[in-house]
Amino acid sequence: MYKDIEKVYYTQEALAAIVKRLGKEISEDYRDKKLLLVSILKGSVVFMADLMREITVPCEIDFMCVSSYGNSTENSNSTVRIIKDLDCDIQGRDILLVEDILDSGRTLSHVINVLKTRNPRSIRICTLLDKPERRVVDLKADYHGTDVPDEFVVGYGLDYAEKYRNLPYIGVLKKEIYSDI
Repeated sequence: MYKDIEKVYYTQEALAAIVKRLGKEISEDYRDKKLLLVSILKGSVVFMADLMREITVPCEIDFMCVSSYGNSTENSNSTVRIIKDLDCDIQGRDILLVEDILDSGRTLSHVINVLKTRNPRSIRICTLLDKPERRVVDLKADYHGTDVPDEFVVGYGLDYAEKYRNLPYIGVLKKEIYSDI
């Protein structure tokens, strides 16, 4: 275990089982549809890479980079910024937003509102982790990996100040690492 991690919540093996289950559910639901997986960068890239390999129906991928945290541990009330937009036209497509963690819901709500103006056939959400007790926007994932307690978690793509994304598990970051902010 990495020295800055207080405890491990989900091991590499547990994450693989979650991703396999989600891939099966998505494959069943998106048979005969024009599936476009949209990774919300940077946090979901590891999850999406594993997830798309578990999906057994044809799909395409694209990426959006959206910022609302910066180097903070809290989602700010400021405007969500789209840093990198989609490269493809989504009109008539079935969009599955792939997110690492659904927390307040502000970021995904903003992304969904932007994408709806582009006339997709459908927009659904797949999140690896969910913190429902932190939700401030009425938003629920269509595909839900697992709940995570209201602690600051990193690893498997999730970061703090761009660090810890490469950890193969999800763990709780020690408070002394981020408490001075």
